[in-house]
Amino acid sequence: MHLTHAERLLQELGITEPDEIDLDAIAFHVGARVRYRPLEGCEARIIGAGDQAIITVKVDSHPRRKRFSIAHELGHWHHHRGQCLVCRAEEMRPGGALSPERVADGFAAHLLMPAYLFKPLARQHGRLTFKAVNALAEAFRTSQTATAIRLVESDHAPALLICHGAKGRKWFTRAPSVPQRWFPQEALDADSFAFGVLFGSKPDDPMPRKIGADAWFDRRDAERFEVHEQTRRTGTDEVLTLILVSDPDMLEDQGYRR
Repeated sequence: MHLTHAERLLQELGITEPDEIDLDAIAFHVGARVRYRPLEGCEARIIGAGDQAIITVKVDSHPRRKRFSIAHELGHWHHHRGQCLVCRAEEMRPGGALSPERVADGFAAHLLMPAYLFKPLARQHGRLTFKAVNALAEAFRTSQTATAIRLVESDHAPALLICHGAKGRKWFTRAPSVPQRWFPQEALDADSFAFGVLFGSKPDDPMPRKIGADAWFDRRDAERFEVHEQTRRTGTDEVLTLILVSDPDMLEDQGYRR
């Protein structure tokens, strides 16, 4: 298995269980001290000189948010030492171009949920659902959103993860096994279960439910297929949706055009 920089660091420290990932101790090992203080306008920041740094984390943040913030700043310490950056260390979001923030997010994901620990535990949960996401989030002490992104991007199953707000799609990510032609619509379709959760009074989906793929993808051939959808509310005006793709024809790289 190819190890990332973050995973090599964990193995160097002999970490073999999720509860051994002590961010303060890891920071100290690489020359950074963590302190918790009131902060305005950001979740965390790092100031370094030579081979020493101080990471300051917002004292009243949620414990899992603090963990992500430390891991994110350690990503900057590893990849961007000596550079001048304005860092917000916001919650993990998938992104396209490898900006310094996305690079630090990637480091944080591998530090908090290293593949050599994450994938074996994920396999124990079988089907990709929010129940599995929440169980892994508890084990690794990470947020539901960050864990869901990690699970989808690790190709646990052919799936997409899509975040919508009242004004439309905020972001999405897909498993490597899902062809890029399956690009989710900007606005939620009124036929989707997610629409009822976001704009109505529908409760979170307890399990994935079957729905026509044309409720999620604006392609001529989408009406031929069905997918499974599961939606959870993540804020007053935000929902997170898992789209599970099981039809092998949807996973073929060739043969379909808009």
